[in-house]
Amino acid sequence: MSRVQLIAETEATGEVSELYKRIKSKHGYVPNIFKAMGNSAAVLNGYLSLSEALQKTSLSDLTREKIALAVGEMNRCRYCLSAHSAAAASIGLNDEQIVSARQGDDTDPKVQAILSFVRKSVENRGWVPDGQLDQLKQAGVSEQELVEIVLSLAMNMFTNYFNHITSPEIDFPQAKEL
Repeated sequence: MSRVQLIAETEATGEVSELYKRIKSKHGYVPNIFKAMGNSAAVLNGYLSLSEALQKTSLSDLTREKIALAVGEMNRCRYCLSAHSAAAASIGLNDEQIVSARQGDDTDPKVQAILSFVRKSVENRGWVPDGQLDQLKQAGVSEQELVEIVLSLAMNMFTNYFNHITSPEIDFPQAKEL
């Protein structure tokens, strides 16, 4: 049960109502995480703005989803793991690849370096050793991609913590426990 009121579409007014229309046109419905964010137009708008910015980065959809899965697993966010497992499947990842991403593993050396960096960042609360950055550079990650990875990491940390605190009911197919 949610620890904050979920603002239903029928109860949303003003800017939140307009933001819900955007969300519904993209997802077909308004997921519960957004109904929880709907308590604050500023939070919902801020999240959506950053999410749209993240989609414009040079990181591929697959890489962004793999980052989300790795971060979600590190933080044990059931809501995000469920949402991002569904999203990853919708863009072509199979169950084995989803599990691998959650564990921080990938067959592509560049993506592997990214997932290792992301996991180390979560583990060390952002304090990563120089060697971790060197591994990214050796794998071909540009400085542009590095700062975009940090945005992806921050976005996922926000949603993981948001869901831990607000506890919206999971409205995606439940991700399997590892």
